[in-house]
Amino acid sequence: MTTSAPTQARRRSLLWRLHLWSALLASPFVLVACLTGLLYVFTPQIEHHLHGHLDTVPAQASAKPLDQAVQAARQAAPQGWSLHSVVPAFEADDSHRVAFTPPAQDKAQAGGHGGHGGHGASAGAAPAKPQFLRPNFGIPTRAMVVYVNPYTAEVLGQLKESERFANWARKLHAHLLQGESWRWMIELAASWTLVMLVSGVFLWWPRQGQSGLPQARAQGRLAWRQWHAFTGVALGLVSVVMVATGLTWSQNAGSQIKWARDATGQAPPRIPASFKSTVTEGATPLSWAQAVQAVERQAPQVRMMVMAPQGPEGVWRANQMDRGDPSKRFDLLMDAYSGQKLYFSGWSEQTFFGKATAIGIPFHRGEFGLWNQVLLFVFGAGILFSMVSGWVMVFKRLRAGLPLWPSVLPGAWKSVSPWAWLGSLLALLAMPVLALSALLPLLAEGLWAWRARAVAKSASTR
Repeated sequence: MTTSAPTQARRRSLLWRLHLWSALLASPFVLVACLTGLLYVFTPQIEHHLHGHLDTVPAQASAKPLDQAVQAARQAAPQGWSLHSVVPAFEADDSHRVAFTPPAQDKAQAGGHGGHGGHGASAGAAPAKPQFLRPNFGIPTRAMVVYVNPYTAEVLGQLKESERFANWARKLHAHLLQGESWRWMIELAASWTLVMLVSGVFLWWPRQGQSGLPQARAQGRLAWRQWHAFTGVALGLVSVVMVATGLTWSQNAGSQIKWARDATGQAPPRIPASFKSTVTEGATPLSWAQAVQAVERQAPQVRMMVMAPQGPEGVWRANQMDRGDPSKRFDLLMDAYSGQKLYFSGWSEQTFFGKATAIGIPFHRGEFGLWNQVLLFVFGAGILFSMVSGWVMVFKRLRAGLPLWPSVLPGAWKSVSPWAWLGSLLALLAMPVLALSALLPLLAEGLWAWRARAVAKSASTR
């Protein structure tokens, strides 16, 4: 169905207003997110410079037994801290990483590794066993990691995981090194960026006789506008991926996404906590070296994190540590004595949503290699140009004596299609921070409309 020219003009006037509002609300936060994100893109290179003496070693012909390295790490770890996990060397120049958690976390960690322990048990009551194990997303930030040379079993040093550059840069990007309550900032930026992107695409969309490409002969504000629109649209697909994956981490929209995921049967596989090892008389648990060999026989060849059994009936647990190859994602539980597989979930067991996030989130973090980093750098630079060019147009508009706010044509609100209203309602429900912050432009628009009517009424009575 073809839309009439007057209706199109009314809708465009409303979109211009919405686009400027979204830019006004999002720009400061997008600027922060973009600059901190550009810093995070270079995490591998910066970490190699800062922590290379701990992460890498000269490759040699043969390595010491893993148990010897773990024992050396135990002796170097802070007194009273508990062994959490081991990340064995994967590449020839990797070091072993042995993580220890502080005593205050012992009880909490026990429920997540071997099916023992629980949370919230009252004094004197047996701790409740969790039904499912919590997912592992790498070494806990509160852990102390001891780095060991696999060829000599020499301790290279130790470092709190929270003090690694990757964790610092991630916290800076997510909430400016503040508490979790500051996560609303990135959520607001992502929400209004999505509005800015959608409205910008509609405004750019070529009309009859137009190509949508910047014209070489264009000058002044027109040239800025053409390049601003073209850059925003050219980065559109990456922008959608970055905004969508960013929202999955957010506090409010993330909860909505998780609810929709679970309601549609797209939740990731849950690891039962009911598995136990079979205890036989005289049997001894596998050594670290034996356990890692058993994992390697039953799981994809990828850098992994391995956790030892907790208690006689506890189980070995292993999962992927390197997220750079999503197809090798896995979770594995093994019998503590035989190494027999008790539970396994891999790429084929993931839902469509799980696979999408397993690809999208590492892409957002630049974990797919140099090409991913270069693309994100170009994306970040493009976003900065788009923001700067947008505000250059605003200042040029003001210098030309034009009003800051584009005028909304009469009947613009009535010209909005039912589908657009439905999409807007769903967006507001999905992104609570967007809905709450939208009250500001709605209130301002209402006050301006009231003032305009008052001025018009006053003029008519003179």
